[in-house]
Amino acid sequence: MQEMMEDYDIAFPHLGIYLRNVPKTFSIGNFSVAIYGILIAAAMLAGICMAAHMAKRTKWRPDVVWDVSIWLIIFAIIGARIYYVVFFWDYYRDDPLQVFNLRGGGLAIYGGVIACILVIFVFCKVRKVNTFRLLDTAAYGLVLGQIIGRWGNFFNREVFGGYTDSLLAMRLPIAMVRDRDITEGVAAHIAAGTNYIQVHPTFLYEGLWNLGVLLVMLLVTKHKKFQGEITLFYFLGYGAGRAWIEYIRTDQLYITGTKIPVSIVVSVIMMTFAVVCDIVVRARLRSGKLTPEVAMDVVGDVTAAPSDAQENTHQEDAQKPE
Repeated sequence: MQEMMEDYDIAFPHLGIYLRNVPKTFSIGNFSVAIYGILIAAAMLAGICMAAHMAKRTKWRPDVVWDVSIWLIIFAIIGARIYYVVFFWDYYRDDPLQVFNLRGGGLAIYGGVIACILVIFVFCKVRKVNTFRLLDTAAYGLVLGQIIGRWGNFFNREVFGGYTDSLLAMRLPIAMVRDRDITEGVAAHIAAGTNYIQVHPTFLYEGLWNLGVLLVMLLVTKHKKFQGEITLFYFLGYGAGRAWIEYIRTDQLYITGTKIPVSIVVSVIMMTFAVVCDIVVRARLRSGKLTPEVAMDVVGDVTAAPSDAQENTHQEDAQKPE
């Protein structure tokens, strides 16, 4: 079985799956195209379409989603890159120009998420639409994009965990993996005479977890109590999954000067923020300090919710979700 494995690029031996010649790139003429990049682009497009669909489904405004999408795409990439570079600066310190080499990899989803939230706040301030309603609408697209985008890591042979012999254990040829991603624990389990590592497919774990998060978000859509609650569900659900998945990954980014994974810290902050905000707003609803109408239509608005007649001025309509 070991000799057989070496003829394959990627394998899940306990599932009987052996994949030969899985490419990282393909060529169009003399130009090499990274499959990772194609999947990231597909993830962004699918996410925007999902958000626009949910806007329509909740009787809101798909045009707002399309208008903000170009800014989200641009700043998501910038934010993801800045986050990665900041927490992996030792790698770029001696060759700063590599910061601009996106083809060399190095995007961190949390940086993209933070950037998108900031963009939405600014966009809503300028366009005078409900900030938290747009956040809720965008959250569906965000998590769908993450599900698709993680498959880019599959083709790149990256974002994996430590050694495992579990049912979902994945084998990768050493020659196709970055040296810095092979920890001592992983290297210690490389069998003599073989050229592969056997690891946790954390990209797959996160994709499946996010699929569950998306399904929960869709299920609670009609039952949310206030604008922004779907976003809080995303914070809680994704944060919980990312915290334990990050713990077993071998490519962690650390807080400068420590061995504390920054993504675990961000995950815990997100989860805490989500739980506290949800409890506080629901308590205000129960006490009568916040009415359901205000919670659903005004919370997060720069101005009070306008009428349908103002639709063409890019003000928000006052309709409630289904």
